Amino acid sequence: MGDASMNAGIPYRFDPTADAAGIHAAHGDLEAGAETGIEVTIAGRLMLRRDQGKLFFGVLQDASGRIQLFAPQKTTPDFDGFTGLHLGDWIGVTGEVIMTRRGELSVRVGSWVRLAEARRPFPDKWHGITDTDTRYRQRYVDLWVTDEARDAFVLRSRAISLMRRWLEDRGFIEVETPVFHPIPGGALARPFTTHHNALDLDLYLRVAPELYLKRLTVGGMERVFEVARVFRNEGVSTRHNPEFTMLELYQAYADYTDIMALVEEMVAYLAETLLGTTSVVYDGRDIDLSVPWRRATLTELLAEHGGLQVDLDTPRDELVRLCEERDIPVEDHYGAGKLILELYEKTTEPELWGPVFVTDYPKEVSPLSRDHRDRPGWVERFEGIVAGRELCNAFTELVDPDEQRERFVAQEAGRAAGDAEAMPVDEDYLRALEFGLPPTGGLGIGVDRLIMLLTGTTAIRDVILFPTLRPEQERGVPGEPDA
Repeated sequence: MGDASMNAGIPYRFDPTADAAGIHAAHGDLEAGAETGIEVTIAGRLMLRRDQGKLFFGVLQDASGRIQLFAPQKTTPDFDGFTGLHLGDWIGVTGEVIMTRRGELSVRVGSWVRLAEARRPFPDKWHGITDTDTRYRQRYVDLWVTDEARDAFVLRSRAISLMRRWLEDRGFIEVETPVFHPIPGGALARPFTTHHNALDLDLYLRVAPELYLKRLTVGGMERVFEVARVFRNEGVSTRHNPEFTMLELYQAYADYTDIMALVEEMVAYLAETLLGTTSVVYDGRDIDLSVPWRRATLTELLAEHGGLQVDLDTPRDELVRLCEERDIPVEDHYGAGKLILELYEKTTEPELWGPVFVTDYPKEVSPLSRDHRDRPGWVERFEGIVAGRELCNAFTELVDPDEQRERFVAQEAGRAAGDAEAMPVDEDYLRALEFGLPPTGGLGIGVDRLIMLLTGTTAIRDVILFPTLRPEQERGVPGEPDA
């Protein structure tokens, strides 16, 4: 059956007139034994089969769902060929819609054609793929045999479409900015490096589209967004993949409080529209995504959950001691702000089931954020934390080119001291700021983590169609290490 001759006669195209879901919607209330006289043409994979001698039953699955095939020997052309089909074969079937005597809505096979041969066996349809490594490497099989996988990616597509429409309804326009950057910037992250031969130029895959989007705000695009694929040369884990999707947006004349309102309203809208509720269950625990979300400063939450009363004027030696007691690695170039952030991320962030907007971050770790209007040494920045992990990061944007230059220079010093994630000076971006960036609020939201939240999925690879994996020959055990 695997011989190349089996593909002889396979058509170059096929014209279905119906799908499984439509047949169920139109004829699902037929009485047992009823015939409709309505002929349909459907196409999909043969996913189940049951041979009863002179009767053959199969289940055809298409993108919309499943429908039973009813094939009597008397009336089915090339009955032996039909019963010899492989599980997983693509077939096209034309026949009458009927309800069997046992009450199964079916298409009685009047004619059929094989559209593609499955030369490898499919897993048992009712058990799916239990080896997660195989699921991620062979997504083309996983989507057929694991309902939850297919449903998650359909929801992902709908969620991104809804986000776009929601933002456009509020005056935002979608743009595309470069993936190749001459200078890595827009986030504290290690970039991937590549080389353009014709220009003999080293380039970086973008770690964030931020600096280009803010250039567009300088250019008069007052509400702008991008659904951007970004790349960070970092480890893999249940919540990290080296390439992932961000929604990044900028709104002129806004500050970080306006962006908080935007985030909570958009996420609540997505949950209500996609799930019918703002109450979701994640990792066995309830989360209420309804508006409003809690707002609390980083230091307030550090005191509440970590039991630590610290501030920027806390002696550095004391902050270092607190870190060492908690097995937090400390680098010589860490200042008070960085040490406080490390303490927060170790003791507090994982405990924030949320949702909560964690506000006011140290200036040291926020090179693109505007100084806090009331707290010297802090900036107007927030992260939205849900289920113990960062969902989004947002600022009141730094608009002063002189202050931005100072921040870049400080980042360069950190880079020279060994901080591979620090940003270099971007002279063109500074030039753009000198043309004037109005008061602006900006946001980056992790689309993959948002989809994880909406689908109740605890591993990012379950919401990325083709996650980054080790080469197959290097795999020692199923699955990837949780780095």
